[in-house]
Amino acid sequence: MKNSKAKKILALVLAALMLVATVASCGEKKETEEEYKGADTLVVGYSNFSQKFSPFFADSAYDQDVATMTQVGLLSTDRDGNVILKGIEGETNAYSANGKEYTYTGIADCDVKENSDGTVDYTITMRDDLKFSDGEPMTIDDAIFSLYVFCDPTFDGSSTMSSLPVVGMADYKNSLRKPSDLILSKMAAEADGEGDSVDISAFVTDEQYATYKAAFEKCGPEFAQSIVDYCLANYADYGAVDFQSSAALWGYVVEKNATGADLFKLFVKKYGYDVSAIDAEAADKSFADMIAAEIGEGAEEYEKYIKTSDVQKIEGLKRNSDYSLTLTLSKVDATAIYQMGWAVAPLHYYGSKDAYNFDNNQFGFTKGDLSSVREKTTKPMGAGPYKFVSYENGTVTFERNENYFKGAPKIKNVLFKESSDADKLTGVATGTLDISDPSISAAAVQAIQEYNGGEMSGKVIETNAVDNLGYGYIGICAKCVKVGSDIGSTESKNLRKAFATLFSVYRDTVINSYYGDRASVIQYPISNTSWAAPRPSDEGYQIAYSKDVDGNSIYTDGMTDDEKFAAALQAAIGYFKAAGYTWDDAAGKFTAAPQGAEMTYEFMIPADGVGDHPAFGIVNNAANALASIGITLQVTDLSNSAALWDALDANTCDMWAAAWGAAVDPDMYQVYHSSSVAGAGGSDSNHYCIMDETLDKKIVEARSNLDRAYRKAVYKECLDIVLDWACEIPTYQRQNAIIFSAERVNLETVTPDISPFWGWMNDIEALEMQPEK
Repeated sequence: MKNSKAKKILALVLAALMLVATVASCGEKKETEEEYKGADTLVVGYSNFSQKFSPFFADSAYDQDVATMTQVGLLSTDRDGNVILKGIEGETNAYSANGKEYTYTGIADCDVKENSDGTVDYTITMRDDLKFSDGEPMTIDDAIFSLYVFCDPTFDGSSTMSSLPVVGMADYKNSLRKPSDLILSKMAAEADGEGDSVDISAFVTDEQYATYKAAFEKCGPEFAQSIVDYCLANYADYGAVDFQSSAALWGYVVEKNATGADLFKLFVKKYGYDVSAIDAEAADKSFADMIAAEIGEGAEEYEKYIKTSDVQKIEGLKRNSDYSLTLTLSKVDATAIYQMGWAVAPLHYYGSKDAYNFDNNQFGFTKGDLSSVREKTTKPMGAGPYKFVSYENGTVTFERNENYFKGAPKIKNVLFKESSDADKLTGVATGTLDISDPSISAAAVQAIQEYNGGEMSGKVIETNAVDNLGYGYIGICAKCVKVGSDIGSTESKNLRKAFATLFSVYRDTVINSYYGDRASVIQYPISNTSWAAPRPSDEGYQIAYSKDVDGNSIYTDGMTDDEKFAAALQAAIGYFKAAGYTWDDAAGKFTAAPQGAEMTYEFMIPADGVGDHPAFGIVNNAANALASIGITLQVTDLSNSAALWDALDANTCDMWAAAWGAAVDPDMYQVYHSSSVAGAGGSDSNHYCIMDETLDKKIVEARSNLDRAYRKAVYKECLDIVLDWACEIPTYQRQNAIIFSAERVNLETVTPDISPFWGWMNDIEALEMQPEK
């Protein structure tokens, strides 16, 4: 099936959190790990790296941590996730958790000005004494070079900088286009009867147009048929017995005698003439690959970028001086400030000074050619606290950067060593690792306490627990779990609420059993670490799915757990009846589902094939309760989560359990906006398939205002809409833990009050090891 894009979310949101994603220098003396020893070396246990140690192309969270060690961003955040706008002189802010004040410094200031014409100016002024780790001075030209890399028409990294409404950004991005994209735009215009309004003759010949169009029209029905064939071969047990039932399983309603051409018309109706968007529907064959194969020789020419306009610069970017720039947005965008901390990579290393002349629209590389940047992906260089030395035998080696703007770090060498989760804990306890982040299971807690004589922090291990920047949830796909063909109807919502009510009632007992004090149940689909998360004291705060179909409270004070379970089951029965299910009073069970709904649904859960997942108990308890009323919930315990991601991307997963990573800003566009449904041309992260015009408008409305109190109120309305769709059941907010060797690390020098927005690597320049004994 098609590749998963869901796997990249964590990396995307971590990039947004850290506001930097960059890396360091090479060419230093190489030494083996064994040569680094004593009090001058810190060893950190890490999960595996993919060697994309680039400020531009790092994907995984682990590669991004390498970047964070070796680079600086224009702006940073405090312990509460607030952006520091006055980094040069520093800002003193109180930490909300305890009121303690901390002063935060950075490499730049940022001034935000809303103009009378609706535009917004972001003026960034850098310090004038900065140096990269090789001693070269850092100027605003390095920041401009980096910005142009992020916004190049051919850039395919995870940054979304180019999506900001910067004046002239779209024109710059569209100045290079693929012939295939131009042809598809012409085809779309023709379909709308406006073909004469789109003239691409200057870039594409009539023969090229005809060839590509013919391939598109021939391969489209074949592509749709391949999906049906896949369903027939793999999902017969789930009702795929003919073309109509297979299409229905894929989320499309067609006539009984429908063909591939009919199904493909529905794809075009939904996605337009966008091959990449249509390809989101792929099962085991790619639409783009089919078109290329049909064209044959010369197919690659359709995918090469060509110049389509003379736009040579981003109009809204102004160079004010050697240390200042202004970026002008065409409108207010509350998320923009979090993009203003982009990584400042060295122009002289990743690009070419000879190719840079701002006044002549030269920005350090040839537009559309990022080869010089890509060449340095595994050999990075920057201005962070440490210099990259090497990656060998699963270990990243760093050496302190004497030119770091906060001062040279106290520890000379740092090693990031790939370690299994089990080895992370034992490694810190036995002295082979100094810092790590093992999963804090019940077994891990017991082991730490045994090492420390009964305490979580003691003479061997110091444990620092902090709320995870994210949360666990149970998901339901609206395209799969519905009544009739309207996924947003009251009946469809009632069907999903029947399941949601049963899932929610088991959360407290199961989560407490799995995590103990290391997690808490949440009532809204948002991390408790966010300033936008509703609090119990807020007006309108409710326990998730605690009302019956008539709006009455399901539970009363003093109920035992068993009484709550019974009450939830009765409420679920009410929702199923309201959804149109047929109830047999004599049998006390449902006997038939309404059109479009099922008597059996599948729940996919990545529990390693052994039930090891915090939601596993919730799902199985709900399945047992549902079985007692005639509904089957088939629980599929996955040993490999890849199958789940593929099913989510294909919109074929009925229900599942997973966790979201969160960003500093609670913007909901990526997860809940209709354009983010897989294949709609957005992030493909709305696996719930929620498509609600009111929700879309409110998400955009919250983006368009800088007032935090106002945004929180709007986001509460958004969360209520999401809960009404009953496609997401918020489950738990867990804690992460960083463990330190109390014997080797000088704990007095660890940055205090570690938070979801302020990790152990902050203030790393002040960290010290214990003296050798």
